[in-house]
Amino acid sequence: MASLTVNNQPLEFRLEPDTPLLWALRDAANLTGTKYGCGTGECGACMVIVDGQAMPSCTLLLGEAEGRSVTTIEGLSPDRSHPVQQALVAEQAIQCGFCTPGLVMTAAALLAQNTDPTEADIKTALTNICRCGVYPRLVRAVQRAGRAMRGAERLAPLPAPAVATTPGL
Repeated sequence: MASLTVNNQPLEFRLEPDTPLLWALRDAANLTGTKYGCGTGECGACMVIVDGQAMPSCTLLLGEAEGRSVTTIEGLSPDRSHPVQQALVAEQAIQCGFCTPGLVMTAAALLAQNTDPTEADIKTALTNICRCGVYPRLVRAVQRAGRAMRGAERLAPLPAPAVATTPGL
């Protein structure tokens, strides 16, 4: 049984220690915002923040995550108020959305270390694959989020997520 902190909550997983963290998060903890992409850690769709560092959860084994602190997209900002999320929308840097959680987590980890990254810093840190090709807008969004985190720019809050309702109830 592996014990770790996920989104500031202590969790125990009754899974084999060689289970990829991705599957523990998705299948056992029902945190499905972390996406499966390549399974080799190359695409970045499954990025989570582990002890402050962006890491691919598809290659990090549950036993290796024992005792560590993991943040998923659900725990980064439940109300979508994180500056990276706001800036991605403001810069129209989201297309199909599949890669978005991994991009957000990678960018958030970068900006937690450096709120004024250069374009080269961003391109070095964000190796995530985006099939829609939002890379130029992504760089602008990360720089914009950094400015917001430094207090040099104010980002408009995102509207609350729509709540599904059943007609007639």
